[in-house]
Amino acid sequence: MTSITPLLQATQQAAAAVRRLSPSRKTGLLNRIADVLIQHKTTVLAENQHDLDRMPPSDPKYDRLKLTDARIDGLAASLRDVAVLPDPAGEVLIDRTIEQGLQLKKIAVPLGVVGVIYEARPNVTIDVASLCLRSGNACVLKGGKEADSSNRYLVGLIQSVLTEFDVPTAAVTLLPPDRAVVAELLTATRYVDIIIPRGSDALIQYVRQHSLVPTIETGAGVCHAYVEASADLDKAVAIVVNGRVSRPSVCNSLDCVLVDETIAARFLPMLVDDFQKWNVEVFADESSYAIFKQAGYAQLQHAQPNDFGREFLDYKCAVKVVSGIEEALSHIQVYSSRHSEAILSQRQPLIDQFLREVDAAAVYANASTRFTDGGVFGLGAEIGISTQKLHARGPFALEKLVTEKWIVIGDGQVRW
Repeated sequence: MTSITPLLQATQQAAAAVRRLSPSRKTGLLNRIADVLIQHKTTVLAENQHDLDRMPPSDPKYDRLKLTDARIDGLAASLRDVAVLPDPAGEVLIDRTIEQGLQLKKIAVPLGVVGVIYEARPNVTIDVASLCLRSGNACVLKGGKEADSSNRYLVGLIQSVLTEFDVPTAAVTLLPPDRAVVAELLTATRYVDIIIPRGSDALIQYVRQHSLVPTIETGAGVCHAYVEASADLDKAVAIVVNGRVSRPSVCNSLDCVLVDETIAARFLPMLVDDFQKWNVEVFADESSYAIFKQAGYAQLQHAQPNDFGREFLDYKCAVKVVSGIEEALSHIQVYSSRHSEAILSQRQPLIDQFLREVDAAAVYANASTRFTDGGVFGLGAEIGISTQKLHARGPFALEKLVTEKWIVIGDGQVRW
C-alpha cells in the first residue's frame, strides 16, 4: 500500500491557507459549495446510486448511505446555515494587563488538521468539510468503501470551489477507502491534530485503542425511554414509536423502552398497532413478553442479557418492565452509552431527579431522543455526537473545532 504521508503533509500545509481566510471569505466559499451541490444534484444522486447498488436494501446502513433530493437540499441548507454562524476562530476570550505591565490575551484558534473516520454516511463529507472550513481548519476524510463513489464526487465538488477561491485543494483531502490506511492515519501525530471516529461501536473502540493522535468519540448510541407511571400514555406512544422507527439506523434512535410496572399492562398493548405497521421486532423481558403475547404481537423474542445495552440500528427494540424510577435509573446507569436518554412523566420531582442523575450527553423530558442533532440544536451541522466528557460532549460543531492560544505583549519586561 502506498503511504498516505504525502497527502497528510499537503493537508497540513493547506491548513495555513485556510487559517488566513477572512470570515467573509469563508462565508462566500461555503455558500458557493451549496450552489455547486444543488447544480450538480443529478450527478450526486447518480454516484450515490452506484454505491447503493452494491448494498442490499435490507442492510441497516442502507438508509444512512442513501441520498435523496430532499437530503441534498438539506445539506445545501446546512452549508448556508454554517456560513452565517459566528466564526469561532480569533475570538478574544481574555484581554487584560497583568501586574508586570504585560498585555495578556487568550484567543480561540483553529485546531489545524482534523481527521474524521466514518462509514456509510456521505452526508458527513459535506458536514465535516463545511464546519472545518468555517472554523479555519483543514480536514482529512477517511470514508468507508460503501460510500466511495459518493464521497469522491462530493469532495471533487468541494475542491473545485476551493480552487475558485485560491485555496489549496488539499484543505479537504479524501483518503483511499482501504482500511489499511487507518493505521497510518492514527499514528500521524506530526500532521494530524485530532481524530474523530463516526460510526459503529467497533470502529470507535478500535480508534480509542490504537490512536496516538488525540481523539473525540462520537456515534454509538444506546438510548432509553423510561415511561413513568404518571406519563401521558398517548404522548408516550408517539414518542416511543418516533424514537424507534423514524430513522432506525441513526445513533439517536431509541433502543430500549423501560416501562413502570403499574402501567405496563395498559401501555404496551398501545404500541402494538404502530409496531406492527413498521414490523418492529421486540426483545422483551419476562413481564413485557407476557403482555405483548396476550395482545397478539407476533414479532416477539425473549430478551437475552446482551439485548440490553445493544445498539440495534434497525427496526428492533428491547423492552423491560421496571418497579419504578430507581430501577430505571439503575438500568440506564449499567447499559447506557451516555448518548441520549428520556423520561416520559407528569411528575415534576421525578423529572427533575431523572434530568439531574442520568449521566448522558443529552437528557430529555417528554420528548423523543431523535432531537439530538447539531442542526436541530442550532449548530448548523455537526461533526458528530460526542459521548465523552473532555473537550466536547453532545452535538458539537464550530465552537469545539478551536483551541486556545495565549498572546503576551511587552515592552522590555524580564523575569528573574
